[in-house]
Amino acid sequence: MSNDAGANADGEGASASPTPAVAHHGHHEHHGGALKLAVGAIGVVFGDIGTSPLYAMRDTFAGHHRLPLDPLHIYGIVSLMFWSMMVIVTLKYVTVIMRADNRGEGGSLALLALINKHSGVKKWSGGIVLLGIFATSLFYGDSMITPAVSVLSAIEGLAVYQPHLGPAVVPLVVGILIFLFMIQSRGTAKVAAFFGPIMLVYFAVISVLGVISIAAMPEVISALSPHHAVTMFVQDPWRGFLAMGSAVLAVTGAEALYADMGHFGRKPIRISWLAFVLPALVLNYLGQASLLLRTPDALASPFYLLAPEWFQWPLLIIASMAAIIASQAVITGAFSVTQQAIQLGFIPRMTIRHTSLQAGQIYIPVINFGLMIAVILLVLVFQRSSNLTAAYGIAVTGAMAIDNFLLAVVLFQLWKWKTWLAVPLLGLFFALDAAYLGANLTKIPDGGWVPLMMGVGIFTLLTTWSKGRQLMRANMAEGTIPIEVFAKSAHSSAARVPGTAVFMASTDLGVPSALLHNIKHNKVLHERVVILTVAIQGMPYVDEADRFTVKDMGNGFYRLILRYGFLEETDVPETLKRVTMCGEPFQMMKTSFFLSRQTLLPSAKPGMALWREKLFAWMLRNAASAMEFFRLPTNRVVELGSQIEI
Repeated sequence: MSNDAGANADGEGASASPTPAVAHHGHHEHHGGALKLAVGAIGVVFGDIGTSPLYAMRDTFAGHHRLPLDPLHIYGIVSLMFWSMMVIVTLKYVTVIMRADNRGEGGSLALLALINKHSGVKKWSGGIVLLGIFATSLFYGDSMITPAVSVLSAIEGLAVYQPHLGPAVVPLVVGILIFLFMIQSRGTAKVAAFFGPIMLVYFAVISVLGVISIAAMPEVISALSPHHAVTMFVQDPWRGFLAMGSAVLAVTGAEALYADMGHFGRKPIRISWLAFVLPALVLNYLGQASLLLRTPDALASPFYLLAPEWFQWPLLIIASMAAIIASQAVITGAFSVTQQAIQLGFIPRMTIRHTSLQAGQIYIPVINFGLMIAVILLVLVFQRSSNLTAAYGIAVTGAMAIDNFLLAVVLFQLWKWKTWLAVPLLGLFFALDAAYLGANLTKIPDGGWVPLMMGVGIFTLLTTWSKGRQLMRANMAEGTIPIEVFAKSAHSSAARVPGTAVFMASTDLGVPSALLHNIKHNKVLHERVVILTVAIQGMPYVDEADRFTVKDMGNGFYRLILRYGFLEETDVPETLKRVTMCGEPFQMMKTSFFLSRQTLLPSAKPGMALWREKLFAWMLRNAASAMEFFRLPTNRVVELGSQIEI
């Protein structure tokens, strides 16, 4: 995956050099005991699914497709939620998909890179790539909806306990969200240390409230039997199907288990889910079912009305903190996914700031500001969490359905599972996710159009950028001179001056345009000329032994390839300090970096529609500078421009 400072230094398909063989698994060891990591996972990974009890049961019965509050439907819905958590979360994600890690990292883009690395072909098949990009696009929609619906549903407890405070809910939510996004630039390392204990308290509290309510009606435990869900679908199939559109809210955030695997490891996440989070959620849903059977009027907010009067305000505070933590986790996830997408060539370069020495603690101003505007607009437009949950379901079920296709490739191509074992398992996952997606599609007029519109918009941007870079590289490659030929001819035809010149190149073939322009206009060459390609590999991290490759071209010319994983920071000067095979060591005060800056001229050439060419040109103009992206010293950079058509 070559990285071109001149054209667009954000990373592209693996073309610079073969990916080195890597023996070990995972770049970073998970320090500390499994229990400590499990507590950390509770704070970061499970915030989204953990806050589902705030609204899932309420919206299933009082949402856009109302259900009768009778034993048939209450028992049926609890049974459906429980077995959905068992099949989708426990079996699909925790047991199966989390085994498909890319050197310890998870998520749709990491899985795409894994498939590419082991499939024996140089390029991903078009369909799989498009599915992965669309899953990423839906994730951004989820990143916008989660903070809005989580914080709204938590703060709405004010109106449950004190109805006259209802008008204050939306302004208070907007204020909390603005504060949340404003502190992102300070980093979340210190704040994250408190996430685990707070979420532990939250899950303990909702468990106890659930047990107290169950004790008032112990027979509600029988709702865990799958026959109640079956009975509901047999006796009331249409309403049962529509109810799935809201019942899926009980498993929102399941994909986060996979995406966040790299931060904690597979085992701690499994421990957290099976030993703590799953039991807490089941107890709370059973408690809400018991409450609704005993007191149908509690449907206004079965979560908050589980609490005795003296505990209402403490519960409101604890739930609000849990909602903020859930929002923080998904914002951090958006930063991480963006960094991967930049390195893999699907998003233009953006300014990435590291907020601590800990890997993964990054801040991307453009994404933060964009998410803040989108989340606040969602709150102001939809006003209530019950209005937003219609939008929520489609983003979640769409991403889950796409994961099935990626999983199918993994099972058959990577793991070589027997057909008799893989097909029934995939059939179960496809059937359940298709039913949930179909039920959510009925809510498109009620808000489901929001994530679809967001997904299509982001998908268009990502595919336009990827296709545009491909076309631009092909254009730049036309008529390139072999570097060996150029080195021999230029050596005798240009004056040599002291120092080192580093010319950034998108591939390891041909002469970079910056070098051609320099010799054409300045008619000089430095004593040492290094043609540097930054190659982003299809793995999260690269071993130091495989970090760079040097080829001596003679006459003071060197071809240097630096390799980085798609989760690593591309700090070129720092890496050059460790390169010892390019003659003398690199000294930044004696080194000049030459970058190419292309100005695109949209044309009628076949390749992309004219409007997409203009969109690509706009994205290229607004990409962060290669100088900043590669951490190059500002006083040692020379940019040479040119115009090209695509």
